[in-house]
Amino acid sequence: MPHQTQPQHDSEPQATVVQLNHTAVYAPDRQLSAEFIAAILGVEVGAPFGPFLPVDLGNGVTLDYYEKRDEPIQPQHYAFLVPDEQFDAMIARLEAVGVTYFADPGHTDPGRINRLFGGRGAYFDDPGGHNMEIITRPYIRP
Repeated sequence: MPHQTQPQHDSEPQATVVQLNHTAVYAPDRQLSAEFIAAILGVEVGAPFGPFLPVDLGNGVTLDYYEKRDEPIQPQHYAFLVPDEQFDAMIARLEAVGVTYFADPGHTDPGRINRLFGGRGAYFDDPGGHNMEIITRPYIRP
């Protein structure tokens, strides 16, 4: 069966390159997890969209939190490129809510940040068990 597309209106932006638009993030409590990451990142939780609770990251991408209570959630990793001038405030917000952050993805170096690729970074768990990361410089890939 051929793939059918919806017609686009002239006022809708069209992609010129492949971009991530949204991704579903499973959580035992979508409200708690969405509000947590929005508070840490300094962004807003949007209005519910069907079963999803979106967090708009400001670059056209949303994290669409989906509540999943009946089965275990496989932890995922989400990395956020954040402005350097906002990094300290994010760390302070983690400390204010009693969430330990780590310099490494294995969570063996608590209360410290890393300085990879000339930037700063930290890892922390969200309420649903996902491994979140904030970085001020993108990783340099070969």
